[in-house]
Amino acid sequence: MNPYAGLVSRLRAAWLSGKTRPMAYRVAQLEALGRFLDEKKQDILDALASDMCKPPFEVEISEISICRSELNHALNNLGTWMKDEHVEKNWAMQLDSAFIRKDPYGVVLIIGPWNYPINLLLVPLIGAIAAGNCVVMKPSEISKDVEKLVAETLPSYLDEDCFAVVTAGVEETTKLLENKFDYIFFTAPTVLVDVQPEDPIMQEEIFGPILPILTVANVDEAIAFINARERPLALYAFSSCKKVLRQVLEQTSSGGFCANDTVMHMTLTSLPFGGIGTVPPIPLPPLPGDSGPRALPPRPPRCPGRHRRLRRGALQGTVAWAATTAASPSRPSRTSAPHCFAAPAGRPSTTCATRPTARAASRCSAPPPRPGAPPPASSSDPPAIKSRRARLVCRC
Repeated sequence: MNPYAGLVSRLRAAWLSGKTRPMAYRVAQLEALGRFLDEKKQDILDALASDMCKPPFEVEISEISICRSELNHALNNLGTWMKDEHVEKNWAMQLDSAFIRKDPYGVVLIIGPWNYPINLLLVPLIGAIAAGNCVVMKPSEISKDVEKLVAETLPSYLDEDCFAVVTAGVEETTKLLENKFDYIFFTAPTVLVDVQPEDPIMQEEIFGPILPILTVANVDEAIAFINARERPLALYAFSSCKKVLRQVLEQTSSGGFCANDTVMHMTLTSLPFGGIGTVPPIPLPPLPGDSGPRALPPRPPRCPGRHRRLRRGALQGTVAWAATTAASPSRPSRTSAPHCFAAPAGRPSTTCATRPTARAASRCSAPPPRPGAPPPASSSDPPAIKSRRARLVCRC
């Protein structure tokens, strides 16, 4: 008999009863979790200092404040999240109702890692509670004091019919996983050492918490290794020498770059975001008279130059800047500087509308036709094609 079967069955019975579904219940549990963070704040600071020697300021920033922000966000938006999303209907269903309803998964399992034992345990818990699930939590057995704190105090704040904390090592966790869970939250901050370039882990993109460590002789060898492969989405360089940081920046190509920092370049919305690589053709449905499907050529970049998100980190202060490099292969270089405009988030990356104003038209109007060039779009062209042509002309 599995030692956790009875616990999981009890939580599943509570979930099937519908106890976790009302908004008032979810709000009450989230507010109780907020009281846990407030009342046990000093205990959390002490436990993390004992387990990992984390200073109070780091714990406040990386653990407690993140949980508090996530909690407030859930409380402020829960009503909107729970509403049915009505969708468009065709002519045959005009008298019917059609909507999307968000249902909870059921009984979920959260396995917390050791490196951020509060953050990566409670943030998934907040989402699970907000969605109306019952939850089994397993704190990391490596962070002993945090595990003890959570196991002994958190259940008294939450409904014990729907939320439970178990303490387990590898063997016990294996038995726990033999039970049926409708969703599992799990991070595995895994570090691989003595990795070789030809190893399988280095052959494809790693979209997960796995960090391979390769050893190089010097910065030149590191740069050569980077440049011999696909250009990365982001590149992070750490050094106390400004010359080394500048060398890595100038001799590599990446979608984003941070010096003595990570991820923070994404927080600055004024810097563009994205990787560097080929874009597949855009398939289009056939037009009347066409024999088969068509495809537009790959979409060109926003402007002839290539943008990179760049940020100087701790040693250089918090100064951010953007840079534009040489013309991309997909577009010819120009002798005159192009007009480049940052498009607001969620807007198409075009510099003017299909009907530009007189001022914009002077910059974005189509050039005079060349000898032998195809005639301009006629009024008989489908609207979608005309609009596409206009956007291509106006994009810098």
